[in-house]
Amino acid sequence: MFTVFGFYKFKKINSLRKYKNYLENEIFNNSVKGTIILSPEGINGTLAGQNKDVSKITNLLKKNFKFKLFDSTNISKSCFQPFHKARVKIKKEVVPLGLIIDNEKKRLNRYVSGKSWNNLITKKETLVIDVRKPFEFNVGTFKKAINPNIQNFKDLPKFLNEIEKTKPVAMFCTGGIRCEKASIFLKKKGFKNVFQLKGGILNYLNKTKKKDSLWKGECFVFDNRVSLKHKLKQGTFSICAGCRKPISRNDKRSNKYEEGVSCQRCHDTLTNLQKSRFRMRQSQINLAKKEGKKHKFQKEY
Repeated sequence: MFTVFGFYKFKKINSLRKYKNYLENEIFNNSVKGTIILSPEGINGTLAGQNKDVSKITNLLKKNFKFKLFDSTNISKSCFQPFHKARVKIKKEVVPLGLIIDNEKKRLNRYVSGKSWNNLITKKETLVIDVRKPFEFNVGTFKKAINPNIQNFKDLPKFLNEIEKTKPVAMFCTGGIRCEKASIFLKKKGFKNVFQLKGGILNYLNKTKKKDSLWKGECFVFDNRVSLKHKLKQGTFSICAGCRKPISRNDKRSNKYEEGVSCQRCHDTLTNLQKSRFRMRQSQINLAKKEGKKHKFQKEY
């Protein structure tokens, strides 16, 4: 069983290149996979491996960057390694919004969880915003939630600028980090009642009983598990090999779905050459399965 650990920490960081090289070596030597993003404003990432190995890397992060607690974490389990490789990336921001966060700004953010979150989003006057991408929103979301329908997070301000300042705003995302920036952006624009779901969707699903939950559907995650349900159990979605978007069991009933090739969204946009290549790849995967091996392009475990 693999431990999957998601985290972020806003903290001023220097010497990014030095830390990148150091962390890449440590992750490789400890058989941990996943992604760490380093930026001048902090760190963000998700790692997977044996529990002791993941703990060693997260303790190294705390020691090297001199902090005791992450701003937010989420922990789940997987029966297979959900990442293909380990990566450490350097970026200008942990999530791109053209807004650098410091701890003074972040302390002003207002966090809500559990029953308080449920009460907030069921109020008629509350505007509930799912700040994730449309394909994530389509996999699952909260009742009443609206989606900005943007492909890049950096385009979110265009949507936020059109919101009425008098409305209470409740925002959420997968792990919470995108809302940290969006909350600060709105407050800079003069919004008074801005709230965000503490720890994001993953912590809500993990801590909220299904009978008390206002969540509908599953939560998309950026690893080979594809989606998670309540208590962070493996979901039912998979990834279309043609368009790389999540597909449900119902989507697979379409006559335009072909395993390893296409789904109803991309079938008519793929060229015959692309479909031919994808079929050849899928035949190699099927052959490897018959021989009890794992193909490098295999996504299902």
